[in-house]
Amino acid sequence: MHVELWHNPACGTSRHVLALIRHVGIEPVIVDYLRDPPDIPRLRQAIQEAGLGVRDAIRSKQPEYLALGLDDPGLSDDALLAAMVATPVLINRPFVFTPLGVRLCRPESAMVLDLLPPCDKPFAKEDGDVVIDAAGRRVR
Repeated sequence: MHVELWHNPACGTSRHVLALIRHVGIEPVIVDYLRDPPDIPRLRQAIQEAGLGVRDAIRSKQPEYLALGLDDPGLSDDALLAAMVATPVLINRPFVFTPLGVRLCRPESAMVLDLLPPCDKPFAKEDGDVVIDAAGRRVR
């Protein structure tokens, strides 16, 4: 199965998603979107396919969000998308693309399991939180 991950290795959620993808036996195509951001059409498509609005996909907690005035409710989606591409740290992560769909796997990294083949092997996140228990049941 082809899987693409827009990944930020400094982000715990992004690392958990990558670990879950690998746990089910898939090595994804990893896109360092901070170094190589998508263009506006690709970002717009990812957001739409994930069933989100543009504001749902922007990291409003980043200092750049306020510094660039992106909290202005009058800004168009086009203006927000342009800011996200110009300042990719504003793109929320991790986005995951599989033949089963596209998802922004935040706030819960286990959301990625909806896009992957079934897995019954136990899995716990870095912090010890169990995602798949010893019986192979999804906990989160």
